[in-house]
Amino acid sequence: MVTSPNDSVITETRDGICRITFNRAKALNAINLDIADALHHIAAEIRTDDTIRVVVLSGAGDHFMAGGDVKAFKTFLDENPDEATIRAHFEEMLGIVHDFIADFREMPQPVIGAVRGAVAGAGVSLMLACDMVLAADDAFFTLAYCHLGTAPDGSSTYALPRTVGLKRAFEIALLGDRFDAKAALDAGMINRVVPGAQLDEETDKLVARLAQGPAIAYAHTKALLNASFHRTLPEQLQAEIKAFTDCTVTQDFAEGVTAFTEKRPARFTGN
Repeated sequence: MVTSPNDSVITETRDGICRITFNRAKALNAINLDIADALHHIAAEIRTDDTIRVVVLSGAGDHFMAGGDVKAFKTFLDENPDEATIRAHFEEMLGIVHDFIADFREMPQPVIGAVRGAVAGAGVSLMLACDMVLAADDAFFTLAYCHLGTAPDGSSTYALPRTVGLKRAFEIALLGDRFDAKAALDAGMINRVVPGAQLDEETDKLVARLAQGPAIAYAHTKALLNASFHRTLPEQLQAEIKAFTDCTVTQDFAEGVTAFTEKRPARFTGN
């Protein structure tokens, strides 16, 4: 059973679906060391748990995640640490963040983001690490790092150019302007916009569908899509052969073929 090491993040696992909820609603779920440590622990556990079929990320209250905990940054800087201490502090923090971002990207399970309200800074980075994103129509987005006088982190400089194109990525990163859910949809950063009151219902429908799907095939598909930016065409074709043939020896493949010939829905077990 996947558990959180502290109450800054809540986990619930049922019917193969692991729901992860950032639990600092009063701080707009701004990421601090507690959240970072919790997500680091949780993501590492999920990555090796084959009973989990789908992962859902969301925020408690009215917001997904309003970036890093800037108040904590201020408190730290007011203590007047020297340059080496500042570097060491943020290197440690970002090392933890980047570990769980990598885990969410590389884990075999589909990761679904359900976002509402503020999606800023690290919230955008974490959202971009999701495989699919549903957004409430009240969601708003800003990369925001430039307003703090720092460069982006959390793999956003990796994901943005691949998601929206280089020119649009420059605009989002250098200007830090706020934009709404429709603009995020048009830019390809999210998959669907739904009325806020229906976000939970629509998320449940999507994750239930994925939880009933062919888990091994999904894992191979996720890996193929993520690796496609780094491979030549011949390399990708060879990887597709390996993935396809790996799937053909699964029970799900036999069930899928049988169901097709019998003209009935497949009943996948993830094996």
